[in-house]
Amino acid sequence: MINLKSDRELTLMRDAGRVVAEALEEVAKAVRPGITTGELNSLVEDLLQQRGARAAFKGYYGYPESICASVNHEIVHGIPGLKTLMDGDIISIDIGVEINGYYGDAAVTLPVGNIDEVSQKLIDVTARCLEAGIEQCQKGKRLTDISFAIQDNAESAGFSVVKEYVGHGIGRAMHEDPQVPNFGRPGRGLRLSPGLVLAIEPMINVGGSWTEVLADNWTVVTKDRTRSAHFEHTVAVTECGPEVLTRR
Repeated sequence: MINLKSDRELTLMRDAGRVVAEALEEVAKAVRPGITTGELNSLVEDLLQQRGARAAFKGYYGYPESICASVNHEIVHGIPGLKTLMDGDIISIDIGVEINGYYGDAAVTLPVGNIDEVSQKLIDVTARCLEAGIEQCQKGKRLTDISFAIQDNAESAGFSVVKEYVGHGIGRAMHEDPQVPNFGRPGRGLRLSPGLVLAIEPMINVGGSWTEVLADNWTVVTKDRTRSAHFEHTVAVTECGPEVLTRR
């Protein structure tokens, strides 16, 4: 668990977050019907090379590519490749970056062309869940205040929360303590203090919360094959409230 001790450390975390934000912005511009997930992966690899950054996911526990690209009912850890995006799809892009020994991590779900109303609602609600979680990153709050805010927003909209996969601490390693569940009763767990940095990442499903992993041993999908959305930011708890390090 990172607890930033100096302004320099926070600056380095900001640097990593800035590169993640830029990469996601470029991906958002590129997403369209007809593009492949592998092409999006190459776009990010080129940008990271230009910025002197390293793709944190590539090689991590054997993961083969630089981004996660999860389409429609894929929740997370989708491997980019030859899959071509079609009009009406949604795609979740997750990008992790290491630069100068510090990490940033963020994700966004994007529409491909024209999407249906349920898919748009799913994207909007999941983005709102993330913002609700970020609002709880205040000095003196408890870890599960974040969890409850996410779950409450998702379930109030008629959606379900993925429980097997959670947010995490981040700093000098990609994944650090504490885990940040996207569900739970408020007022429990770690008391938040300035210097703590968390990757908050709600994964929300149209249908049930149950998941399974495909034969590639990476791609996590909804068991009922309903659509899923994933949003994430790297957030520092400061004396003045949350600072989102991966926001442009």
